[in-house]
Amino acid sequence: MGYADLPLDELRTYASSVTRPDDFDEFWRNTLKESREASWAPQLEKVDNRLTAVDTWDVTFAGFGGQPVKAWLHLPVNRGDAPLPGIVQYIGYTGGRGLPHERISWALAGYAHLVMDTRGQGGDSEDTGGQGSSVPGFLTRGWESPQTHYYRRLITDAALAVDVARGLDAVDAGRVLTTGISQGGGLAIAGGVLGEAQAVLADVPFLCDFPRAAWIATQQPYTELTTFLSRRRDAAQQLMSTLSYFDGVNFARGAGTVPTLFSVALMDQICPPSTVYGAYNAWPGPKEIREWAYNNHEGGQGYQEIEQYDWLREFLGDHDARA
Repeated sequence: MGYADLPLDELRTYASSVTRPDDFDEFWRNTLKESREASWAPQLEKVDNRLTAVDTWDVTFAGFGGQPVKAWLHLPVNRGDAPLPGIVQYIGYTGGRGLPHERISWALAGYAHLVMDTRGQGGDSEDTGGQGSSVPGFLTRGWESPQTHYYRRLITDAALAVDVARGLDAVDAGRVLTTGISQGGGLAIAGGVLGEAQAVLADVPFLCDFPRAAWIATQQPYTELTTFLSRRRDAAQQLMSTLSYFDGVNFARGAGTVPTLFSVALMDQICPPSTVYGAYNAWPGPKEIREWAYNNHEGGQGYQEIEQYDWLREFLGDHDARA
C-alpha cells in the first residue's frame, strides 16, 4: 500500500470535472416536496439498551415517498431540561443501524443522537419495488434515470432524518448537524445540504466524484461501476449522467455558508483522496480537512473523533455566542 493518487499539493487544488445538471436543484426540490407531502409523524418506542448512561428509542419515520425508515435515538440520561444539539449519523456501505448499544459516543458527548438505518443494506429498513435488504450492488440500481436510482431514495431518507431530528422535543432545532464515515460521509454531505443542517462532518466520504472514482478506485464499491460498464459498453454516458444527481461534489457546490469538517486518508484505495478533495474543494463555505497520511479507508478513527469533538465544541460555542 502507498500513494496511488495525485501528490498532496495537487490534491489540495484539485477541481472535479463533474457537471452539475441544470435541473439539479429543481430535481431535489421536487423530490423532497413529494416525500414531505407523504410524510407522517415519527413513532418512538423506548427500548432497553442495557446501558445506564444513555437512553434509547426505536424510531420509525417517513422517508422517501412516506416509506418507513428505522433509526435509533440516543439521549444522555442526565440531560436536564434544555434541548440539546442534535447530530444525525449515517452508516457506511452495506451496513444498518446495528444494535441499540453499538453507536452511543455522541450521546455520551452530550448530543441528541439519531442513527439512521440504511434502506435495503442489511438493516431493518427495506427498499421499494419488492427489493428487500441486499448486499452489495447499489451504485447501478436504477441507473437508467435519476428518478429510479437507489440513491434518490436513500438521500431523501437522509434529508428527512434531519427534519425528524429538528422536530424532536429534546433537540435544539437551530443546532442540528450531520455526520458519517464513507457512505455515511457522502450522506452527511447530501442530507446535510438538502436538510439545511447547521454543520456537516464528512469522514473519508464515498459518493463523490463518480467519474474519477470509476477510473482510479481499485476496490469496491466504486469498482461496481467498472464491472457494470465492462458489460454495458453503451451505458457510460447515461450512468454518469444519472449519478451526477447524487454526487457529493454537486451537493458541496450548493452548500452555501454551511461549515464543514472533512477527513481524508491519503492511502485510501476505496475512496481515493482526489474524490474526497473533489467535494471538499468545491465547498464554498467555511471548511477544514484533516489529512491522515498513512491510512487507508479506516481514516483517522478515534483520532478523527477527537478532532470532531474539539471542532464542534468550538463551532457550537461560537454558534451560541452569535445566537
